[in-house]
Amino acid sequence: MDLNALSDEAFRLVVREWVEANYPPEIRNPLKRLHWEECKSWYFKLAEKGWLCPGWPAEHGGMGLSPGKQLIMLDEFERHGCARTIDQGVLMVGPLLIAHGTQAQREFFLPKVLSGEHIWCQGYSEPNAGSDLASLRTVAERDGDDYVINGQKIWTSMAMDANWIYVLARTDRKAKKQEGIGFFLVPMDTPGITVRPLMTLDLNEEFAETFFDNVRVPASALVGQPNKGWSMAKALLGFERIFVGSPKQSAYALARLRGLAERMGVWDDAGFQETFIRHRLDVEDLTDLYETYVEQVRRGEVPGPDVSMLKVYQTELYQRIAETMLDIAGEHGGMLEPMEGNRALNPAGLFLQSRPSTIYSGTNEIQRNILSKNVLELPG
Repeated sequence: MDLNALSDEAFRLVVREWVEANYPPEIRNPLKRLHWEECKSWYFKLAEKGWLCPGWPAEHGGMGLSPGKQLIMLDEFERHGCARTIDQGVLMVGPLLIAHGTQAQREFFLPKVLSGEHIWCQGYSEPNAGSDLASLRTVAERDGDDYVINGQKIWTSMAMDANWIYVLARTDRKAKKQEGIGFFLVPMDTPGITVRPLMTLDLNEEFAETFFDNVRVPASALVGQPNKGWSMAKALLGFERIFVGSPKQSAYALARLRGLAERMGVWDDAGFQETFIRHRLDVEDLTDLYETYVEQVRRGEVPGPDVSMLKVYQTELYQRIAETMLDIAGEHGGMLEPMEGNRALNPAGLFLQSRPSTIYSGTNEIQRNILSKNVLELPG
């Protein structure tokens, strides 16, 4: 079936019927980010159906969906309460290799993302190089046919579950900080890699510190040129900000807000309706903005610095909706557990999940600096 040829309404029905029939009910509306053992059943179902990589070209095993169809698919997943899988391979590694990898790298890595054999995490942020990522200190020194990596990464999402990591490391210490950086693909079982989980505010081990102690990898682990990793990292950051700027989180929160308002008896209150409609219109605006950037990527374009608008808009809207949930939740706002066992109504949990969204993928303060300097051309 050519899904792109279907009308939007017909495509929505196809997605809805399949998701309702195939999504594992035990992980619907999860309270926290799921680990691999918890979400792999959904990953494998998507892979078996051929729906794991909606944005990848068909020749690389993806669906080749248009941006509009991708948004509909996302909307239906959200409507059903589908969990996010461990998706760095789908969202980051795949698009990077399709655009910048060698044919050998694409042939080796892409099928293993599609099969679930390779589960990826991101080795970007460091203790002193988060939003200012170009200040990273992890180094990769050439030694014959290998590189030897030393350093530390932090906030490595799901590192304890992944078996591969993509790493930014400095390949030339004398170059300017945006230069002399390499982009490496490294197995997590390589000797010298240590993962130390970190507990989050909602008592979940989602993040980790990752240490590299004389980690030796072959030169073929490098993507692109030795000192040109920053350009690829920027491209991936653009893709990441598109993902983080997806309306998925805010739309999910808005649906939960309505359910909570009905449960708390304030749905028909005029003051609440005014707030809810404002949030809903903001979600619609965000959806239109998101589709603009998805279309850029589908045309093969690298997102420009203005993509930072998407990340700022989405994460702050997500927080506003979560704050409204706390405003109407009463005594339930102080409980980490969902209300009366209904996992769709978990106001405190959603609020806590929303708090770091303006920090990860580059703080919103940094994003505003990027916009002011590179888009509005304001003085520093």
